[in-house]
Amino acid sequence: MDQQQERAGAQVPPAGDSSAILSVFLAFIGIFAMILIPSASNINSSLSILHQVPEGHVGVYWRGGALLDTITGPGFHLKLPLITQYEPVQVTLQTDQVTDIPCGTKGGVMINFEKIEVVNRLRKEYVYETLHDYGVQYDKTWIYDKIHHEINQFCSSHSLQQVYIDVFDQIDEKMKDALQVDCTQYAPGIEIISVRVTKPTIPDSIRQNFEQMEEERTKVLIAIERQKVAEKEAETDKKMAISEAEKNSNVSKILMEQKLMERESARRQEEIENQMYLARQKSLSDADFYRLMKEAEANELMLTPQYLELKFIEAIADNTKIFFGDKVPSMIFDQRLLGSFLQEVSKNISREIRAAA
Repeated sequence: MDQQQERAGAQVPPAGDSSAILSVFLAFIGIFAMILIPSASNINSSLSILHQVPEGHVGVYWRGGALLDTITGPGFHLKLPLITQYEPVQVTLQTDQVTDIPCGTKGGVMINFEKIEVVNRLRKEYVYETLHDYGVQYDKTWIYDKIHHEINQFCSSHSLQQVYIDVFDQIDEKMKDALQVDCTQYAPGIEIISVRVTKPTIPDSIRQNFEQMEEERTKVLIAIERQKVAEKEAETDKKMAISEAEKNSNVSKILMEQKLMERESARRQEEIENQMYLARQKSLSDADFYRLMKEAEANELMLTPQYLELKFIEAIADNTKIFFGDKVPSMIFDQRLLGSFLQEVSKNISREIRAAA
């Protein structure tokens, strides 16, 4: 009986041993949770060993409050719990919205910019330098506070008319240039991409005046546009009239040129006909002259004393009347004297014909 009790007491573990096993088991569970379950909160991230850096960010670490030069990319990484703190820093494009920015214009009117958006980026190679100099909230120094300063500087040097209307379209570029100049000099890792400025809020009384002035300006612009349209229409009508007149003038010119060409053609035709007529008449005259010359030459050759004597005798022979008297014998038989006379006459006739030719 005593031996059985002793064996049973040896099999039952003491209460202190079971609690120790439970403590070790819970410790392993805690370590396992810290290693394998990363946390996003700052408190739990200091306890965890495994942590995750999201895409578009880099991991930055502090040990004992000192910034480490270790920069990690997106993904899972290990760190010492409770000793090393971790913070994700965005290195892609981000938009910072600066709201409720009061400022006073050159004339003393208080206006308020409800929202200004600044698109910026922190370059990855400048993360350590920028965070070392300005901390994780670097954008508060170089964007939020800087926007307030630059807007107040801009308003104080411009009137309400200029800020609200005249140079409002230039504020975006001016703010971008002002931010980038200082960032390039003091925080080169910060790149300002663009700045979008909303219309400022002004007092109601002044806003009504501006609205009324804008309405009047719109009416003036409408009147100017109507005048331009009327001028364009008048100019179009004028151009159409000029075009029509030029067309009529060109048509008249063409018709006149056509008539002149017809008259010129008729004149040339008449000249050609006259020349042909003159040439024909000249040819006829030359032919007549040639004929007369030949006849004259023939007559000159024919007018010999013998021929004249023959013609005289033939004429006497053909005469049916015979006259008797004292002069008849000398008239009939003195043919030589008559032939000489006729020869002299023929020479005179020939000379006159040559003179006339």
